[in-house]
Amino acid sequence: MRLSQMLFVTLREDPAEAEIPSHKLLLRAGYIRRIASGIYAYLPLMWRVLRKVSQIVREEMDATGAQETLLPQLQPAELWQESGRWETYTKAEGIMFSLDDRQQRQLGLGPTHEEVITAVARDLIRSYRQLPQNLYQIQTKFRDEIRPRFGLMRGREFIMKDAYSFHADEESLRQTYAAMDQAYRNIFRRCGLQFRAVEADSGAIGGSASQEFMILADAGEDEILYTEDGRYAANVEKAVSLPAEAIASAFTTFEKRETPGTDTIASLCEFLKADPTQVVKQVLYQAVFDNGKLLPVLISIRGDQSVNEVKLTNELTRRAADYGAKTVIALTVPDTDALKKWTAAPLPLGYLGPDLPDSAIAVNESIIPKFLRLVDPTAAALQNFVTGANEVNFHVVGANWETNFPKPAVVDLRTALVGDRAQHDSSQVLASARGIEAGHIFQLGLKYSQAMGATFTTENGTEEPLWMGCYGIGVSRVAQAAVEQSYDKDGIIWPVAIAPYQAVVVIPNITDTEQVAAAEKIYADLTAAGIETLLDDRDERAGVKFKDADLTGIPYRIVTGRSLKEGKVEVVQRASKESSVIAVGSVVETVQDWIAAAIV
Repeated sequence: MRLSQMLFVTLREDPAEAEIPSHKLLLRAGYIRRIASGIYAYLPLMWRVLRKVSQIVREEMDATGAQETLLPQLQPAELWQESGRWETYTKAEGIMFSLDDRQQRQLGLGPTHEEVITAVARDLIRSYRQLPQNLYQIQTKFRDEIRPRFGLMRGREFIMKDAYSFHADEESLRQTYAAMDQAYRNIFRRCGLQFRAVEADSGAIGGSASQEFMILADAGEDEILYTEDGRYAANVEKAVSLPAEAIASAFTTFEKRETPGTDTIASLCEFLKADPTQVVKQVLYQAVFDNGKLLPVLISIRGDQSVNEVKLTNELTRRAADYGAKTVIALTVPDTDALKKWTAAPLPLGYLGPDLPDSAIAVNESIIPKFLRLVDPTAAALQNFVTGANEVNFHVVGANWETNFPKPAVVDLRTALVGDRAQHDSSQVLASARGIEAGHIFQLGLKYSQAMGATFTTENGTEEPLWMGCYGIGVSRVAQAAVEQSYDKDGIIWPVAIAPYQAVVVIPNITDTEQVAAAEKIYADLTAAGIETLLDDRDERAGVKFKDADLTGIPYRIVTGRSLKEGKVEVVQRASKESSVIAVGSVVETVQDWIAAAIV
């Protein structure tokens, strides 16, 4: 391709709306153009990158026996209501674009396709003889992000590969899940990316097990906790660990003490000369279910720990049926105004005890009149602890579960921290890295098939629900994440496997007939050899062309400059900036060798 004929416009300054390096560089280098908030046009260079990522994905998916399909982007609300996710996606998370057609039928623009593919399987899969099946698509998805940002990282329209598998039993599901795990590792490796597979929370997708694939980058939105032995890695929302050992309490007798002005853990510990690991603090939440009911939640946790709200949301979702609901649509720490709406009297905040009476809840038909009380294992294990007395300026010391307070249900709700000991080996401590979630695989189990009546006939003639898995990769996110992982002060450094072009031939002076003739021949030879090549034949200064070559990140630059008098050209490797002067006749072989070595 000749740059003089391409829609190719670069910018010298960072666009005002761009926040992270990859976003700035993709805009500056002419890869994308913003159309509206979270909506971008993929320009010719970027489309080539996306096609390459997609092709790698296709090859690895096809190698597992998965079959490519294409599902509708418009999805009827009825399917999502069957699965119970319509309220979650349109109200709780508010992430689905929904609309009414001219017959006033509710539709959604697909953020994901579990419901649609389950409906297809329900209609077409009848017998165990048809199983297993694995179907995938590469398609545009739509999500109404609260705060679209970072370009293609968190947009409202993006390209995704999503696959869905169907099985006769859980063992078959596990086998496909393992195959997808390997396929994903192959995909990210072939794309030339540094990544880490981590345990993850299943979120609104649901299921019994899930794993994220994180492209490592300092600007990643997700924090990963891992051990150096390589045996553990998890998203911070999912991570578990052994907390610091609690210091033995010095209080051996249960008594109520006046503790004025101690409504924080720090002030309480200073007043009592105690350690935070000896304190049980209460954290108050309010949860709203999809049936409109508000549930007051009282969490007891050790004083030096914090509540992981993702874990808490998951626990509340598991208990939703106990309250006549399907899911949680909101979880917050109530402020003063919120508390006034459901408390019978002002609460002694900062002094709450595990036995805060249910009578503190006002009588109201929309309020569940009983606290859900949960205790984290860090607090459940304490003896002779300090905690609130449900009275301003008072605490109790020397307290014990069952003796002084009923022990609530014990649930892991704490946030794992850097420096915590690993559960698999207490000699290992958790370290932290930042990552960009680019892929996520789930063992869905029976969640959707049971809700939507997708069954098959077993070998014994009985009807059973299909076991399901789902597997997603953000194709457009992978492309930008590659830039976020690899760039320098001069521009993008593309991995060779997904670079829009592998080489660019630069003519420093287009009025020099010798330079033009040599460049044309090298361009033709490289193209004939199957090397994707740009020819920069623009009427621009040499310095502009060199800067644009660096900015766009093309892996190899061939310059027909002064060395031509000796039958040689300059060849520059973008990643290392290493420059070589080689014979014109050796260019094709040299570039071929470099490409072969770079693409694994």
